Amino acid sequence: MSEPLLTTPAGLADAVGVMAPFDRIAIDTEADSLHSYFEKLCLIQISVPGRNFLIDPLCELPLQPLFESLGAKELVIHGADYDLRLLRRAGLQNVGRVFDTMIAARLTGRLEFSLSALVTAFFGVVLAKSSQKANWGLRPLSGKMADYAVNDTQYLLAIAEKLEAELAALGRLGWFRESCERVTQGSAVTRERDVENAWRVAGSNDLDQRGAAVLRALWHWREEEAKAVDRPAFHILRSEELVEAAARLIRGETVEFRHLSGGRKRRFFSAAEGALALPESEWPIRPFRPRQRPTPEEEERFRGLKTRRDQAATELRLDPSLIAPKAALEALAADPEEGMKKLLPWQRELLRPH
Repeated sequence: MSEPLLTTPAGLADAVGVMAPFDRIAIDTEADSLHSYFEKLCLIQISVPGRNFLIDPLCELPLQPLFESLGAKELVIHGADYDLRLLRRAGLQNVGRVFDTMIAARLTGRLEFSLSALVTAFFGVVLAKSSQKANWGLRPLSGKMADYAVNDTQYLLAIAEKLEAELAALGRLGWFRESCERVTQGSAVTRERDVENAWRVAGSNDLDQRGAAVLRALWHWREEEAKAVDRPAFHILRSEELVEAAARLIRGETVEFRHLSGGRKRRFFSAAEGALALPESEWPIRPFRPRQRPTPEEEERFRGLKTRRDQAATELRLDPSLIAPKAALEALAADPEEGMKKLLPWQRELLRPH
């Protein structure tokens, strides 16, 4: 049976007290990005030996006592980047050590490294997936959703222990720590949205400049509609529908979406008409990013790097992209000194000629 949802300062203080003796805790989060335009942290799940906690950030619960306690602990997270970013936005400032079980599983050579795959492999348990796309912003949580949330953390500590032993036996704990540190540092960097080009969705390159102008206007229309009702943009219209509408409009064809009506429909056609009336000078220009052909020397370096990477991957039974993806090899071939700076020490060592 799941733990009750913690919604009071007293309940949270008790939970922090229970966590206090443990240096390592398992943690996960749930958000509502599939159901809201303005994504928010909806649930924090934490497990320590013998206890599971579900903490409700939506009831204006002061989370600072929890966040202060987390700074001194090792956080076991599966796929840590997203959860760390979500927690940082909610107020977590000091992040100590992170144990990312997804990275650990990949560094052992596993090809199946999802949480459910690891739980099945280690414990023979098949996790239910029915709440993967649930609306975590709704209250009360159903029992099924609470159980799903607890399952996201209650196996993590045991998984971390098993994977840590495997990595130690393989001599890869150092690699693992370096990789986790990069994720931790990266999560502190805010990703800036390219507002000028965000409208260039899949399929936009198939449109001419006038069609691109219409698509741009329809994309901004969709953003405003989504913000107004706090729903994800794809709930208003899917991106492929925007592209199709732009293509039809510039051909003078009819566009009809049955689920658009009233004011939303009028604003859609108003945005489209405004874009169709734009002079050519205001049509968006397709960004030109010239790709410089590699020199023969760079091509030779790339082939050498790829050979060393693939040989190392085969010997270590690792996914080659874990050592260095193709883009990293290309950067190394073009500028070895700068390219090496972007790799972790263990990756650089594997790619150096021996």
